[in-house]
Amino acid sequence: MKIGIVGCAGRMGRMLSSEVLSTEGCTLSGGTERPGSDAVGRDLGELLGRGTLGAMVGCDAKTLIAGAEAVIDFTSPTATVFHAQLAAETRTVLVVGTTGLSPDDEAALRTAATRTAIVYAPNFSVGVNLLLALTEQAAAILGDDYDIEIVEMHHRMKVDAPSGTALGLGRAAARGRRVAIEDVWCKARDGHTGARPKGEIGFATLRGGDVVGDHTVMFAAEGERIELGHKASSRAVFAKGAVRAARWAQGQPPGLYSMRDVLGL
Repeated sequence: MKIGIVGCAGRMGRMLSSEVLSTEGCTLSGGTERPGSDAVGRDLGELLGRGTLGAMVGCDAKTLIAGAEAVIDFTSPTATVFHAQLAAETRTVLVVGTTGLSPDDEAALRTAATRTAIVYAPNFSVGVNLLLALTEQAAAILGDDYDIEIVEMHHRMKVDAPSGTALGLGRAAARGRRVAIEDVWCKARDGHTGARPKGEIGFATLRGGDVVGDHTVMFAAEGERIELGHKASSRAVFAKGAVRAARWAQGQPPGLYSMRDVLGL
């Protein structure tokens, strides 16, 4: 399977490219970076320290997407929407791990998914997706007698908060309670906030150092607290999941899929 990587020179892009190279049955068809990047024009293998591959880093996403069977995108919301439109035109599988997408951005993905298979997930770790399923189940069983707080920590360079994974966990908990997350979330607290409203789903965001990603879902009630958590020590788990999603999506009908579909959860 020919897989291309947009944003191939960043930390995640390099990890994704290396994972494709290491996966049996997959070929790294190329990568792109923004015009003006020092990586443009370099051999992708040399960029990764893997020797000459004959696949060059370009800046034309349309060419990359048209020449691949699947493309993996962990870039930015604006770029991802553009790439989704291109993937729809060429019927190329698109795997999206970009976080911070707005409701309009997600609507654009759904439109593109009417013409090609798109796998979109806040996190591609198998462990995190199990955590999402457990969070939904626990929220349904425990009900709103248990206060839900979601605590996440990432490295100092992360630009969006709360993280996409934390928001995904909040949505999972809201689904379990059969409520809309937008009606019950509290993304930050400051000053004299008063008592915590019943049914609220709270978020706490921590940033610092080189933390890859820590997430904890707390269910707190009178007399007890239940905690479900996941800690990632390497971005390799995200790359493995993304490549697994690309291979799963090959041959699937057009549609917007999640890692729950990929894993059969």
